[in-house]
Amino acid sequence: MFDGAVRQEDQVTHWYLTKDGDLNALALFHRHYSHRKYGEKLVLVTAKYDALFVWRKFIDASGQQGVNCSVFRNESAMRSSELIRDAMEFAFIRWPDERLYTYVNPNRIRSTNPGCCFRKAGWQICGKTKGGLIVLDFQKEQSHARLWRKPRHRHFRLHAGRVG
Repeated sequence: MFDGAVRQEDQVTHWYLTKDGDLNALALFHRHYSHRKYGEKLVLVTAKYDALFVWRKFIDASGQQGVNCSVFRNESAMRSSELIRDAMEFAFIRWPDERLYTYVNPNRIRSTNPGCCFRKAGWQICGKTKGGLIVLDFQKEQSHARLWRKPRHRHFRLHAGRVG
């Protein structure tokens, strides 16, 4: 666990590692439309507990493979695309070279442009489910260099295996 944001040189991430038993993170999690129980995961929160990001690696019944962004909720003033890019760094440290993907339910969000924050973070729409969810993904090897930064958090790399 860290005491504060992960730092390297002049760069700071917005995310803090936490456990899934964190009551403040749990409260934020329950405000997300897709909350439910998870398997192998990485839970990230901001210092003020006004944003939550949950990565989940599992075998998806729909055939999607990789690491799933199962929850992203931003109640902060920070740009969602910036938070997503920061969270991607943690995912690629924990699960190197894995495809990242998420589902967006256009009927459960306020935006008239569902998935816009993910697309601004370099993701692309790759399909739609039978139930109408938009599927977006990010594959590091297919990304443009300007959209993807190499992980900048050496300190996190040392502790990544301890996170639940």
